[in-house]
Amino acid sequence: MQPGGKLGVLGCGAMAEALVGGWLAQGLFEAAQVLGSDPVPERREAFVRLGARVTEENGTVASHADLLLVAVKPQHLAAALRSAQPGLRPDALVLSIAAGVTTQQLEEIVGAAQPVVRAMPSILHQVGQGTAGICGGVAAATDQVEQVAGLFRAVGVALVVEERLMDAITALAGSGPAFMAAFIEALADGAVHAGLPRGTARQLAAQVAAGTGAWLRASAASPAELKDLVSSPGGTTIAGLRALETGGLRSAAMEAVIAAAERSRQLAGPSSERGGVPRPRG
Repeated sequence: MQPGGKLGVLGCGAMAEALVGGWLAQGLFEAAQVLGSDPVPERREAFVRLGARVTEENGTVASHADLLLVAVKPQHLAAALRSAQPGLRPDALVLSIAAGVTTQQLEEIVGAAQPVVRAMPSILHQVGQGTAGICGGVAAATDQVEQVAGLFRAVGVALVVEERLMDAITALAGSGPAFMAAFIEALADGAVHAGLPRGTARQLAAQVAAGTGAWLRASAASPAELKDLVSSPGGTTIAGLRALETGGLRSAAMEAVIAAAERSRQLAGPSSERGGVPRPRG
């Protein structure tokens, strides 16, 4: 699989739309070389608006693809892949972004000889600011894993990691935008209570979050060091931080990530819960 090859997409949901839209914008694929399938007409129409072609037949998508992006919900993955498998070429690379589904589970469906790569992306790839964890299966060559990482690096940050770390990456990179959005919303609500108009409060809260992330990425300083830089003795910031500590912000944030990671592990559970994907061995 090389940039500019044929991209097949099983599942045209919001995440697939974000990724494909970003890849098209970066020139990594041509729209005419993208073929997606989805049972929901509205989702197929979203792909048509990207310039891609669509079908209802998963097997047609698989036979088209040099790279097959599997972007269905975990509980639908086994059925989608099995319906696509008759058209899947032996040299095609299967890329799954289904939360909690291991490379071993994917290989049990498509065969151990099929190159498989697993990724956990984020909706933030839609604006070129996503973070993805990448790991390869048994038959995936190092250059294939790096090619996938390159796709995600074109729309954000990508880290090639051991598969045992993917649940934590799912919790932080995949679910983190929702946690951050909840915090930004809370900051804006507080600013509205303090007198700011809603639109102004939302704009400022979002910029504060974006700017803080940019500052931390550009600096060698830790979040704690930034906090200390902003906090002066007896000032407004330390008063607000005291309120956050009283409300249990740190503990709640930690528990959110831990709970999301645990749910990711549960998604790799028995076949009765996984829509036919077996529990990983070992």
